[in-house]
Amino acid sequence: MNKSIFRYSLYLALLWGPVYSGCGDSQKGEPTLPATKTKGDDNSLSGGEASGLQARLDNKKAGFLARAPQAKIDAYQRGVDELAASGILRQARQVGERAVDFTLPDAVGDSVSLGNFLKQGPVILTWYRGGWCPYCNLTLSALQEYLPKFKAAGATVLALTPELPDKSLDTRAKNALEFEVLSDVGNAVARQYGIVFTLPTEVSEFYRQNFSLLEYNGDASDELPLSATYVIDRDGTIRYAFLDADYRRRAEPEELLAALLHL
Repeated sequence: MNKSIFRYSLYLALLWGPVYSGCGDSQKGEPTLPATKTKGDDNSLSGGEASGLQARLDNKKAGFLARAPQAKIDAYQRGVDELAASGILRQARQVGERAVDFTLPDAVGDSVSLGNFLKQGPVILTWYRGGWCPYCNLTLSALQEYLPKFKAAGATVLALTPELPDKSLDTRAKNALEFEVLSDVGNAVARQYGIVFTLPTEVSEFYRQNFSLLEYNGDASDELPLSATYVIDRDGTIRYAFLDADYRRRAEPEELLAALLHL
């Protein structure tokens, strides 16, 4: 059996649940999208909660469903369904494939290279839509909670966003993040990983009623990345992938840690 397939099969056998594909809602509006682990509005995560990340995300979603107009709920769900049917989850980088190297600016403008971090150990590479997205902020905070465990496993966390550096700096400060937050302006790197999609017009209109993606991302493309997460071995091979059309589903930190411990 191919070594990488065997290791991935062993990893799956140790997980609590199946492998997924996902996308997310926003605090002020809710976009919709896909992930590979085919598993609602505040912006912060209070520490010490016993529940897992997905339970927190589900609580956020429940709050949105309880108060949002039905037209918005339906529009966001159609967006998720259309994204799932688009084939983007199959086109995205998968387990066993090589990660695409890149160099991007961090929140203070310094250049950060994936390849340089891989020389030191494995990397958790994750995308978030923006600091305007409560699901993203919950996820980033959960990753921060697990950061000491990730470091103990020899791993680095790199979070990519299409936001401009000033906005990503705000997100890093707001969530007290101690890992790298990198600006992938124009979704250049996300495009190489096959995870970029365009918001449906009706979803984009709901967003515009509350905030401007142009202000956050510096372009009017209405493009966003899937909330994808990869664990990349130090040889550059993807060993774990979470890809989901529903932005309200994210990779569990505990599963990321399990993947690291079985590299």
